[in-house]
Amino acid sequence: MKVQRATVFFALAALAACSGKTLERADLLDPANCKDCHPDHYREWSGSMHAYAADDPVFLALNQKGQRETNGALGDFCVKCHAPIALEEGLTHDGLNLADVPRPMKGVTCYFCHSVEAVEGEHNNPLVLSDDLVLRGGIEDPVDNEAHHSEYSALHDRTQRDSSTLCGPCHDVVSPKGVAIERTYQEWQASLYSHDTPAELQTCGRCHMAGRDGLAADYPGVKVRRVQAHTFAAVDVALTPWPEMEAQRNEVQRQLDPTLFNQLCVTRVTGGLDVEVDLENFAAGHAFPSGASADRRVHVELIATLGGEVVFSSGALAPGQRLVDLVDPNLWRLGDRLYDTQGQEVHTFWAADRYEGQLLIAPTTIAPWDPDYVNPHYRRTYRIPGLADRITLRVFLQPIGVDILDQLIQSGDLDPVIRDRMPTFELRNSFVEWTTELGEGCTPQT
Repeated sequence: MKVQRATVFFALAALAACSGKTLERADLLDPANCKDCHPDHYREWSGSMHAYAADDPVFLALNQKGQRETNGALGDFCVKCHAPIALEEGLTHDGLNLADVPRPMKGVTCYFCHSVEAVEGEHNNPLVLSDDLVLRGGIEDPVDNEAHHSEYSALHDRTQRDSSTLCGPCHDVVSPKGVAIERTYQEWQASLYSHDTPAELQTCGRCHMAGRDGLAADYPGVKVRRVQAHTFAAVDVALTPWPEMEAQRNEVQRQLDPTLFNQLCVTRVTGGLDVEVDLENFAAGHAFPSGASADRRVHVELIATLGGEVVFSSGALAPGQRLVDLVDPNLWRLGDRLYDTQGQEVHTFWAADRYEGQLLIAPTTIAPWDPDYVNPHYRRTYRIPGLADRITLRVFLQPIGVDILDQLIQSGDLDPVIRDRMPTFELRNSFVEWTTELGEGCTPQT
């Protein structure tokens, strides 16, 4: 196998030399060689979770614990997505040595995405890389350049539905036991955003790679056109010193803020108030929460006051408090829960036999009378004893629950300092406030 790999490497190097292009395969593998011609894209990518994927301490801790608890049977399951080039180059097989892997081979790199020529599946990274040293993108008429060959690919064109088949299969994860522990691509496929009609289609790239007018490369002959950001902001953020940290967190906040459309309806009843809360996943493009939903901590906070004094509270967390420790019979928590074969809740995917949970689905159709329509409204009624003159509704998201981090700290796999760095985001557009001046009825978010 090593002889074959060496033969292929030298053959490709010779091909590059004969083609007149200055970058050989070894050069293309290093993202740093992209930044001179693509400074904005490189800067954005350098602060992304794609770049951070093999350095994320939570990933490293989970992989280390998983390898230990499965006696190595986990194998390349995690690094297939978190360090695909390192795996492809034979520099790791289980991710336990990622600290020693050269920087250019870590994370989800420029070469990995832009050399994909086919997709052969729908989960666990089924992407097929080419060996032709052609870098593919969404520009139909790429400018010929001295660095590398370029080619248009619908897989890389965020305006085309096919582009989601490039992103999605790395964000659908089926565990070695066959449990669909991440289902973002499935969720998108079931939504109206996957419909191949201009009024409805929203690809992964359209949401997570915002477009702007600019230069795709700093090179003679390149014209201003629509180019895509490479921040890939979603939910997770860097927890150790990393480029573009503030910009990335701001972009995550911007993505989260408009996700839900909420309202609360207040009705007087004997002895108090009934407050019906309506949550609708308005703009996620997939379910909410998504991704590692069993590790996300999403909850509703509802607080009622009278004369400034709290008369009812649900979902109110103190700083650093764990959601799972909150004694609250009214708590509305969103997300998955994992269970083993005995029906016991587990917090590691390799031990899970099934999942249950409540996610807010994305809209399936525009019209309620469409046969494919599924009601995207989720409602819960809270009983407020006595009177209240102000009621507020908020929704919060913690990318990875601190209870998950505590388990990794306790097992010795995670540095305790990481716990205090895990942010909690408020979905700011989801704030709803009712006051007595509004009277009975429904109050939507503003």
